[in-house]
Amino acid sequence: MKQVVISGTGLFTPSNAISNEELVVAFNAYAELHNAEHADAIAAGQLSALEPSSAAFIEKASGIKSRYVMEKSGILNPQRMTSRIAGRDDEQLSLQAEMCVAAAREALERAGRVAADIDMVLVACSNLQRAYPAMAVEVQEALGIDGYGFDMNVACSSATFGIQTAMAAVQSGQARAVLVLNPEITSGHLNFRDRDSHFIFGDACTAMVIEAAETATGAHQFEIVSSKLKTKFSNNIRNNFGFLNRFDEDGVGQADKLFRQQGRKVFKEVCPMAAEMIRESVANAGLELAQVSRYWLHQANLNMNLLIARLLLGREALEGEAPVILDTYANTSSAGSIIAFHKYQEDMPSGSHGVICSFGAGYSIGCVVVRKK
Repeated sequence: MKQVVISGTGLFTPSNAISNEELVVAFNAYAELHNAEHADAIAAGQLSALEPSSAAFIEKASGIKSRYVMEKSGILNPQRMTSRIAGRDDEQLSLQAEMCVAAAREALERAGRVAADIDMVLVACSNLQRAYPAMAVEVQEALGIDGYGFDMNVACSSATFGIQTAMAAVQSGQARAVLVLNPEITSGHLNFRDRDSHFIFGDACTAMVIEAAETATGAHQFEIVSSKLKTKFSNNIRNNFGFLNRFDEDGVGQADKLFRQQGRKVFKEVCPMAAEMIRESVANAGLELAQVSRYWLHQANLNMNLLIARLLLGREALEGEAPVILDTYANTSSAGSIIAFHKYQEDMPSGSHGVICSFGAGYSIGCVVVRKK
């Protein structure tokens, strides 16, 4: 079967960053306003007072110290607690497409490719800015790519599922090269008024060029040795936002139109599932775990990644074995593992192996075993 490589990666990072300390000031001011407004109900036991958050709590719970966002002033306004992002008219490039184009240009440059070399554009992410035209088709137009494009959503595993989809297109001959894009504006689905999750997400966009090894010429090639995908339904991570929401005239359940999770259940159930998937993927590639030198894991929670590494290695991961970027980027959904891959690959010697692994809502898990060329 035709060998396929990831020949280039790209990353768009927003210019706005929010530290834990900034986020906590805004949340605690909101909590104070909320508690004052509902003082009578709280005193009567009809409503619970909101507890204050703290930077120490956030870092201990998640390992996150800061995050990048597309717009921060609205998030830090205690009376608003959500970004201020203006709409654009139909003749303007959408915000997500703009992120994609920036990341794509870097990936193309690193792969030594131009738009004319790409036949397929795949936008894979947790939340799409609109239903149609597809974001991928808009990006295709903006970059001047003559081919086809479509969008897909497998939540936090969208990037790894996208890699598999792109690889199949190259192997089947449908595309010479595929541009896979992961534009995540996860700050848009986050409830910044929820103490247990107001710190989790950040925004970013990643890009990958995936093409046949026989024609790849770039200096940053990783052969895709094997891939494995799995989904299992769970209610423990949900977002019920959708086009039918406008028919809910009573506004019932508005909070569930944003991200919500049962964190302890997710931690307990997903970590062993992810570790087992990695073991199976490595075995399918004809390798032993000892032959894997790097794990680019989904960047949701530091404690989850530490546990997965212990389950795999029987010890704590050494520095560089499982790179962490969530301390500065937070959880960027599908982009997280690819940000880690993009930033921590240059030092790997030729012939060394690594695993890109995503896991999240669905549940969905994707593992891709790669070998540096």
